[in-house]
Amino acid sequence: MSRYRFLTFDCYGTLIDWRTGIAEHLGDILRRHGVDPAPEELLQVYVEEEHRLESGPYRRYREILAESARAVASRFDVRISDEEARAFADSLPDWPPFPDTVDGLKAFGVMGFRRVILSNVDRDLLAKTIRRHGLEVDGAITAEDTRTYKPNPRHWLAFCSRYAVRREEVLHIAQSLLHDIHPAIRLQLDCVWLNRYREPIPEGVRPTQMFYDLDALVGWLLTS
Repeated sequence: MSRYRFLTFDCYGTLIDWRTGIAEHLGDILRRHGVDPAPEELLQVYVEEEHRLESGPYRRYREILAESARAVASRFDVRISDEEARAFADSLPDWPPFPDTVDGLKAFGVMGFRRVILSNVDRDLLAKTIRRHGLEVDGAITAEDTRTYKPNPRHWLAFCSRYAVRREEVLHIAQSLLHDIHPAIRLQLDCVWLNRYREPIPEGVRPTQMFYDLDALVGWLLTS
C-alpha cells in the first residue's frame, strides 16, 4: 500500500486543459476584433499578465480573469468591452478536462486516496467546473479560502490544517512548476510534475516523479 493518504491536485492546467480554454475563449474574443495571435504567443502574454495581477493585493479570481483578458487585448492593441472580459471569466467552467482526468480521479478514489484540489480560483467557479465535468473529488482549498495565490504556501498550510494530515502522507500533483512544483518542494512535500505539455525538464528541478499523464501516475501508485 502507498504511504500516501491524500492526493492534492492543481486544477486548471493539470486536470483542466487551461491552454485550450484560453486559446478558444480569449482567442475568439480577439479574433472578433481582427487579431489572431498564435496560441503560444497568446498563452505567453496571458501568463505574464495573470501572474502580475496575482502578485498584487488579493482580488477574486473572476476579477483576475477579466482584468487579464483586458490587459492581454491591450498588448495586442485591442480594446475589449467589460462584457467581453466578464464573458471570458464566466467561460472558465466550460474549459475542457484532459481526456484522462475523469477516469483518473475515479481510479484514485477506488484505490482509497482522498482527492483534494488546491486551486487559484473562486469557490463558485471551481464548483461549477466540478459539476459540469463530473469530477470526483473529496474537497478543495481555493484562493478565495486563503486570500492568496500560489506559489504562496497558504494553500498547502490550509490543507494540512483542515485535514489534520502529516506532510509525508500527501502527494501533490500539478503541471505548473512556478505555481505548484517549486513551492511544494520548498515545503518538503512529495510531488509529481504532471508534464502535460511535454516540456523539457529544467536544470535543478527535482520533483519526486514526473509523468506525462494520469494513467502513468495510476500505474506508479499501484506499485509504489
